[in-house]
Amino acid sequence: MSTFGRFSVAMVTPFHADGSVDYESAARLAKHLVDNGCDAILVSGTTGEAPATHLDEKAQLLQTVRRAIGPDIKLIAGVSSNDTAHTVAMVRSAAQDGADGLLVTAPYYNRPSQDGIVAHFQAVHEESDLPILVYDIPGRTGVHIAPETMDRLARLERVKGVKDATGNVSAGIQAMRRTGLEWYSGDDALNFFFLAGGASGVISVVGHVEGKRISALLDAVAAGDLARARELDAALEPSNRAIMGAGQGATYAKQAVYALGLIESPRPRLPLVEPSEAEIVDIRQALVSQGLLQK
Repeated sequence: MSTFGRFSVAMVTPFHADGSVDYESAARLAKHLVDNGCDAILVSGTTGEAPATHLDEKAQLLQTVRRAIGPDIKLIAGVSSNDTAHTVAMVRSAAQDGADGLLVTAPYYNRPSQDGIVAHFQAVHEESDLPILVYDIPGRTGVHIAPETMDRLARLERVKGVKDATGNVSAGIQAMRRTGLEWYSGDDALNFFFLAGGASGVISVVGHVEGKRISALLDAVAAGDLARARELDAALEPSNRAIMGAGQGATYAKQAVYALGLIESPRPRLPLVEPSEAEIVDIRQALVSQGLLQK
């Protein structure tokens, strides 16, 4: 088994209609994800609207999800911030609240130098014994983790893997081979290609609704049945497009699990807003066409 599981979902954070965190829905959703194939769950990632939730809420979410999924499912805590001191505080809390690992981006908005990125990860490394998953997503952070920087991070004892959302499969596979780190696809549309190249697993958003097909894709690649894997990848394309195509995975995934009756309300927190009525219709139609929702 890999350090961070094989199939993780970056789980949405459910809110009540009044904007408070809906922990009951979070527990119900986490159980659903595990029942449909997940062996790991990421809490307080981008899809979980982590920039809009607070430290006490993040702590209670981790505790809630841990109780819901039990001790055998990997629980990864997102601890990303553009303030290293804040990140370290989240690391300290996550270590106390049941996390098995930490997901850490390069600090966003600040656009630190490559040396600054390394220093940020070193601070996380010094704070906790938990394994660290480097999240490379330059489209959101505004900074790319350079190959030489990734090599430096790989030398830190507790840096064990990378969630790759760069969109560059070739460079990711080269870095995986060079560093020996576990590699995880962070882009549902590229899951098949990363897995075929030797990645350890996926951290998915579309897995909120497509757990069974994604699990089957992982099984097919592991068995060397690439023909079957290609069929499954093609079958997943409508869901990938419906959930991720507009770049609003957090709000679209939340609408999808709301349509399936898994959460009480699809409300996000500002600055995110709900999709338009037309977009919601498209999401529901995609779920129907995929056999995931009855008309």
